[in-house]
Order: sequence, then C-alpha cells, then structure tokens
Amino acid sequence: MQSLTLSDAQQEVDEWIKTVGVRYFGELTNLGILVEEVGELARLMVRKYGDQSSKASDMGREMADEMADILWVLICIANQTGVDLTDAFRKNMKKKTERDAERHKQNQKLS
Repeated sequence: MQSLTLSDAQQEVDEWIKTVGVRYFGELTNLGILVEEVGELARLMVRKYGDQSSKASDMGREMADEMADILWVLICIANQTGVDLTDAFRKNMKKKTERDAERHKQNQKLS
C-alpha cells in the first residue's frame, strides 16, 4: 500500500468534498461530528479494554474505521480553517519534545 502524507490526505479530502460531497459542512457542524466520532471510538474501546460488555449494536464496528472517521472530520476542519496539518504536527512535536524532554523519564508511574 502506498504511503500517504498529511498534505496528501488534506488534498484528497478537499477533492472529495468538491466532487462528491458538494460542500463542506459548517465548522461548528463538523466540530459536533468530530465529538460524535470520538464518542463512537470511546464506546468501542471501553467495551474492548474496559469493564463494559459489548452490545449487539457494536458488532461489525471496527476501531480502525472509527479512527479514520475522526481523522476525516479533523482534516475537514483543518481544510476549512486554513490549518496545514503537516506544519501543525511538526510544531506540536517540537513543543512536546522541548517541554517534556525529561518530564516522562522522571515520572515514577511510568517506570
């Protein structure tokens, strides 16, 4: 399978929206959809890794698909608001690396 950059994904989603999806939903609508999708992933994870038992409505649902739904909506929001996710991710990694250079190594809970 061919690799896909964040930039490629942003362009692919934008093309899909313009050709198949007609237009982007409003930013606040997409925020609501993002929260909904995160909730769907949470439901599957608490049933798989937590103490809740599965329900019939969970059958056939995959965590990977829910994660992809989250990524899709996040990319839509990034495109709508002019955020370059590659640049944002690189800046965020730099911030975390500088801020947390020693923090996690000193956390006894992680030892």
